[in-house]
Amino acid sequence: MKSECKRPNATSPSSDDSLAVADHRSLGAASSLHLAASERSAPLPSPDRMENLAYGLLEEVGENPGREGLVKTPLRVAKSLRFLTSGYDADLEEIVNGAVFDAEGYDEMVVIREVEFYSLCEHHMLPFFGKVSVAYLPGEKIIGLSKIPRLVDVFARRLQVQERMTQQIAKALEEILEPRGVAVSATGFHLCMAMRGVEKQMSHTTSNAFTGEFRRNPDLKREFLDAVRDR
Repeated sequence: MKSECKRPNATSPSSDDSLAVADHRSLGAASSLHLAASERSAPLPSPDRMENLAYGLLEEVGENPGREGLVKTPLRVAKSLRFLTSGYDADLEEIVNGAVFDAEGYDEMVVIREVEFYSLCEHHMLPFFGKVSVAYLPGEKIIGLSKIPRLVDVFARRLQVQERMTQQIAKALEEILEPRGVAVSATGFHLCMAMRGVEKQMSHTTSNAFTGEFRRNPDLKREFLDAVRDR
């Protein structure tokens, strides 16, 4: 009875040898993407937790934070994220800084069109950006015009969804001025849709918020939307 085990041919590798070669090649491919632990630079001691987290993230994606181009990247990332989320620490009263004045009988719509905003999507921490138009119907008070873009920045510089940001801007203006109505319209381009997921580069999102007379009066709402429509 013939044995089912064959003597390995001297000129061809055994199955074990083939597996070893395959493993070696696999490890070689992996090493081109991920540095061996011994090749990575130890994190520089830093009292900044965010900086250390950015350092670890660079390692996790397979980079060497010690190489020339990345040495200061953790510091830059921490500084950038703190700026992009500075809205959490903002004080609305401090931002308005007393720039609320008597309306002196003025009761027509005040509109500021196309205020640029830049924010981070709270789902993927990828940027979304665009323009916000804001209008209000004065009651007894008006606000310095430069303060409205500052209010937009307060809520844009947080981890956000566009719909909530739009409502927060309207609510803040309501609380500051007690106007007869507020209207906010935001149009944004979301990189979480363009760079990943559905990868649609031409899609824009529009969100609106209306309070007071803008909510109750369809003609007034239409007047605002006509005023801020892209020309």
